[in-house]
Parts: sequence; structure tokens; C-alpha cells
Amino acid sequence: MSDAPTVGLVVVSHAREIADGVARLARAMAPDVRIVAVGGLPDGSLGTDATAVAEAIRAADTGAGVVVLADLGGAVLAVETAVELGADAGVEPSRVRISEGPLVEGAVVGAVEAAGGSPLEEVLAVTEAARALRKRHSGD
Repeated sequence: MSDAPTVGLVVVSHAREIADGVARLARAMAPDVRIVAVGGLPDGSLGTDATAVAEAIRAADTGAGVVVLADLGGAVLAVETAVELGADAGVEPSRVRISEGPLVEGAVVGAVEAAGGSPLEEVLAVTEAARALRKRHSGD
């Protein structure tokens, strides 16, 4: 693997256990990619915290940018808030993309794409294209 920075991923869920599990699965496919999980509220309850998301984005960014995948609309709002905080939160908005792709499939294919050294927009594109992945094949 090259010493060049790779695109990082942030997995955001309302439940810490979901975020951790998805990140663990993606890391199994691409162990050299920085993948950060963030989920739940500081007290352990369900929810999302924009400050924690901003910290995760900073931790995932090695210089090539970050793709963020989220489970539900509220998580997306937390991500958008974290990005809007921008420099005040140590986040470089121009290097952050929020994926419309599915959480699990998007994280796995995004991690594999990032591991191959693809740039930010290509990693984002594969996470979003994961919406079309079929889980069953009927032999056609």
C-alpha cells in the first residue's frame, strides 16, 4: 500500500452498537482505511451528537477527505450540523461528503474503494451506487 492518504469513512448511527458493528465489518474488508464509528448520546441512550460527529470526521480525515454514512434522517442532520460548524469544530467542509447510500453496504464498498486509493468523489459514488446492489440473484 502507498503512503498516500486514503479517503476515510465515518459511520453514524443512532445506536453505538450499530455504528461499531458496521465499522468493524468495513474494517475487515479494508483494514488500512481509517473508519470511525460514532453513535448514541454521551449517556449511552439512542441519538446522535453533532459534536461527536465532528470529532469523528477529524479523526477519519488523513488528508484525502471523508465520506460519512448515516442510518436515519436525524443522523444526517447531526452530520450536516457538524459540517456547518466547519473550522470552529476542526472540520474542513470541502473534504466532507455525506453519502445517500445504505449504511452497511455503502460502508463496505466505500472502504474497499478507499483502500484502492480512489479519490473522494469516487468513494462517494460507490457508496451511493450500493443502493442498487442485489442481495438475491435469480439466475438472470
